[in-house]
Amino acid sequence: MSKPDELLVALAAMVESEQSNQMSLTVVVPGAVITGRLAPEAVWRQRVAEVLDASESLKPFSSVFAPVRPRVPHGPSTRQGARPNHLHLHLARILQGSFGLPNAGGMYRISIESISSWTIGDLSYSDQ
Repeated sequence: MSKPDELLVALAAMVESEQSNQMSLTVVVPGAVITGRLAPEAVWRQRVAEVLDASESLKPFSSVFAPVRPRVPHGPSTRQGARPNHLHLHLARILQGSFGLPNAGGMYRISIESISSWTIGDLSYSDQ
């Protein structure tokens, strides 16, 4: 998408300002359909840092996601008036055939400009 959808940007900004992670969203990006819950960037970063920190081999990378100094609400990436340029999804799955990958859900950061279409809600498949 050459120009980000203003409605999607507004949804992302609302999630950032409310610090909520209850909005389910499904997006279409080149090569994939991804479904999950929107999360504020700070919450998403903290969770990724925790997962990396728990891994002996990936622990050094956790500092990239969780700065030493605490993040300030409405800091540089979430200040009022700043337009979000990425969505941060947790409990997210890439929909492939009749199942989602990973099965338990993962953490995805998606450029809003790369989204060609989207819908509210978490899509899932059933064998029935």
